[in-house]
Amino acid sequence: MKQIDSEKKLDRLIIDKLLKTIYSNLTTEEINFISNQLLQILDDFSEKSSYEEIRYKERWNESHSVLITYADSIYKDGEATLITLRKLLSKHFGSLSKVVHILPFLKSTSDGGFAVSSYDSLEEKFGGWDDLKSISKNHDLMADLVLNHVSSSHPWVQQFIKSQEPGISNVFSPKQSLDWSNVVRPRSSSLFSQINTDDGPKQVWTTFGPDQIDLNWHNPKMTLEFLNLITTYLSNGIKWFRLDAVGFIWKESGTTCLHLPKAHSIVKLLRVLLNNLLDDGVLITETNVPQKENLSYLVPDDEAHMAYNFPLPPILLEAIITSRADILNSWIFDWPELPEDTTLFNFTASHDGVGLRALEGLMNEQRIKDLLINCEKRGGLVSHRRLSNGDDKPYELNISWWSAMEDSSRDSKRFQYERFILSQLLVMALKGVPAFYLPALLASENDIKSFSMTGQRRDLNREKFKSENLSAVLNNPESNANKNLKCLRNAMDVRSKLKQFHPCSQMKCLSKGRSDIVVIKRGIGPESVFAIHNMTENKINYQLNDNDLPKIIDNDFNIHDFLTSTKYNCKNISLDPFQVIWLSAL
Repeated sequence: MKQIDSEKKLDRLIIDKLLKTIYSNLTTEEINFISNQLLQILDDFSEKSSYEEIRYKERWNESHSVLITYADSIYKDGEATLITLRKLLSKHFGSLSKVVHILPFLKSTSDGGFAVSSYDSLEEKFGGWDDLKSISKNHDLMADLVLNHVSSSHPWVQQFIKSQEPGISNVFSPKQSLDWSNVVRPRSSSLFSQINTDDGPKQVWTTFGPDQIDLNWHNPKMTLEFLNLITTYLSNGIKWFRLDAVGFIWKESGTTCLHLPKAHSIVKLLRVLLNNLLDDGVLITETNVPQKENLSYLVPDDEAHMAYNFPLPPILLEAIITSRADILNSWIFDWPELPEDTTLFNFTASHDGVGLRALEGLMNEQRIKDLLINCEKRGGLVSHRRLSNGDDKPYELNISWWSAMEDSSRDSKRFQYERFILSQLLVMALKGVPAFYLPALLASENDIKSFSMTGQRRDLNREKFKSENLSAVLNNPESNANKNLKCLRNAMDVRSKLKQFHPCSQMKCLSKGRSDIVVIKRGIGPESVFAIHNMTENKINYQLNDNDLPKIIDNDFNIHDFLTSTKYNCKNISLDPFQVIWLSAL
């Protein structure tokens, strides 16, 4: 990276300012030391990297979508799972995913890789860094920065047990006598866990459970540790960074310990550092919280580039299960205006459950309760979090998205495929970048076997597939997995040619107040595209409003569906149950 002196001075000023904001207790000399160390890491990476090879201009466009998968979602005996994954992507996924999010691949001890035990190496069965990098030749890679915690087996925790540095400084072990009564919890487990150390028993902070020990971000050297990890990721083809549980990283007595100002400042610092390394790098915040809190990482225009759109999965799920899209329409109608160069990460299924906190203020308690009951009827489970008063409250639904699309009648498979495709096409139509979860695409049902073995509710939606068996399924044109991929590959091929679906293109909901249909207008003027979704199991007719129609519509009111190349009369559009069409006059 070749930068002129004035740019370096500006970077230094910004970094110093952010460090002073975060670590206001440090002296000027201490701030300078950390700042110098950060700049040295940036310079060292620049000398090893090719400016031309790693720098591009555009972060995302209408051709971008993300495939979410574990490194070992597909496995083959005797072969590193990343090699197996690369082969699968090449053979079956085509243009469906420009970006591949490989969930935590570093050595870990639990929680699907989120209890990281080493930053230096991958799980042996996954392969090595070169196997990861080989996937980046055809896809942008997205990876997790697990900022909040490490495994109880991580070297820092083992050093903490032995009263050695840097473990003593890196593990968060505050005084329990301080006021932690207002802490917002994502789990029902204990906030503190006891560890026996050489200096006697000590209590460590465990936001997500006893095997995930929280890190001490009050130690400024934590910024150095994670910048080093970012450069390692960049060296191996990773450009998109998911900031896991970032809202929990800063703790202060007497507060909620969630989304505190210094947590936001750390995100700002990470953005400045990443921008120095890569023009088109992407920071994505993962905060399963109410919408206003979630968007707080985007609105300032100097924090994250993208945020997970957490209200979408539960609102869409409720609309599809009940054929009642009134909340969905109102929510899309009130879509937030975001700063330039920021957007939303739109998804339905993920490796976690369907988060419920995002529904706060958007859906009443009775409808949430009915949603839980409907999912339980389809084999789902409910996970809880603990409130400050000791009560437990539903936190997420644990169910495979494919099973959630079942019909409530005796014929559970009735319209299951149609519901699923509608859910994914609606995600493609929204403003933002669409994302797809591999098991959902492969029509994975609730993995009761894995759940019964581990007792972990999230394992209901984390099925692993043997490569040979999956190949047979994908080669069968009648299989749901084959049909899902064929339909969605075609849709992404279409979408990638329509600038109206650019993440920054204008969007308007034309169906507010209705429950049976969702109509989304993308773009402006004669080139507008109308994404129309029948949310019911009945045929319906719909008429586009004259005020919304381009003036170039012919006298027969013909309009073209990009998905099927079918012509429709825009004054009398007939849709089959759960059908989706993308209409345009061009």
